[in-house]
Amino acid sequence: MATTKISTQDAARDITQEELSLVRSYLLLTFIHKVFERDCRVIGKSGLFKTPQLYMELVSTGAKKTSLMLKEVKRELDLHDLRIITILQDVQGVVARYICRECPGELNILWPGFRREMMLRMRAYLGLATEFSVLNREEHVEQLALTL
Repeated sequence: MATTKISTQDAARDITQEELSLVRSYLLLTFIHKVFERDCRVIGKSGLFKTPQLYMELVSTGAKKTSLMLKEVKRELDLHDLRIITILQDVQGVVARYICRECPGELNILWPGFRREMMLRMRAYLGLATEFSVLNREEHVEQLALTL
């Protein structure tokens, strides 16, 4: 679940749901891209795979997709005069502080929802089924380690 704190001086400057969705996408894509890059490095260095290049190619394709999507989201943020100022993480979740048309605000996303959406998106970017067929229990999703 995401919560939003918006500081506004003028109702005309309120952030729209579309703009909040852009902030959310920016956060998710940034984290997912870093996870894919890290996983690709780990696969290559682990020595545990008989064909690491195959798995690296799969994860690298996901990283390329997220990179392209992140580029598009950044372009959209610019078009909406929306800047992400800081991204913070704590035990509760992720917080993005932003300025939208000179008006500051923040988007808070709790870890359970953030991880769930990350996993769904990552599966989609890798061309896997979007249902949690393998990860059918929530605690498996919770074990995903995230740092920016």
